[in-house]
Amino acid sequence: MKAARAWLRTAAGVIAALMVAGLTACGQNEFIYVRDREGTTYFKVPSTFTPVESTAIDLFLTGEEPGSAAAQLTRQRVWSTAFDQSDNPSPEHLLSSPDPFVYATVHRLTEEQQAVVSMNRLRDFFLPVTQELRELIQQQAQAYGQQLRFTGFELLIDEPIHLDDGARGVHVRFNYRYEGEVQTYDLTALLDERGSTISALVISCRADCFRARAAEFDRIKDSFKLLRLPG
Repeated sequence: MKAARAWLRTAAGVIAALMVAGLTACGQNEFIYVRDREGTTYFKVPSTFTPVESTAIDLFLTGEEPGSAAAQLTRQRVWSTAFDQSDNPSPEHLLSSPDPFVYATVHRLTEEQQAVVSMNRLRDFFLPVTQELRELIQQQAQAYGQQLRFTGFELLIDEPIHLDDGARGVHVRFNYRYEGEVQTYDLTALLDERGSTISALVISCRADCFRARAAEFDRIKDSFKLLRLPG
C-alpha cells in the first residue's frame, strides 16, 4: 500500500526528461533516429525538431530537488530525451505550446514499483488520466485550498497494446486546459516482458495543432519500438 501511494504521488507531480542522449542522424537527415543508452527502445522524429535540455522536466515529474541524493539515484535508473519544433525551443513547451514537442523516457523500475505496476499506472505515467488519480488530486487540492494547474480533462483515445514477446502497454490521448489553452497529449507507455522497465513516448501540441497534424504525429508514435537484444 505504501508503494502504491508513493506511485500515485509521483504520478500527481508529473512530467519529465533527462539530458538529451543517444541521438544519431541517418540517411539524408530527414529524420533523427534515437535509441536509449541500453539500446532497448527506438523511435525517430523529423529532423525539423531540435533536441532540448530536459533535466528540469525530469525533476518536475519526480518531484525531487536538484542535487539531492534521490535525484542522483533517479539519474542512474532513468534515460530520457526531448525535442521541440518551436523556433525558440524550451523544455516548458512540453506542457503547453502551439508547436509540437516530443519527449521519450526509459525507467528501470525499483522492486517496489514493479510490485504495483499495472495498466492504470501506465495510463497515469505522465499526467493523471484515470478517474482514481484525478479524483485523488482534486481531493488533495481542495484539502489544501489549492487551484489545479490542469483542468478540463477530456479522454480522446484509450487502447491497450499487446506485443508478441509478452511486453504490453497502453496508448492514451487526452486534452487538458493549461494556462488558458487546451493542449493535447499523446502517451504511449510500454512495460517490457520482465515487468522491470517502462518505455514511454509523449507527443504534445495545442489541440488545434494536434488535430491538423495528427497523421504526422501518428507516424512518430508508430516508430516507437522495444528492441530485443541478443543474449
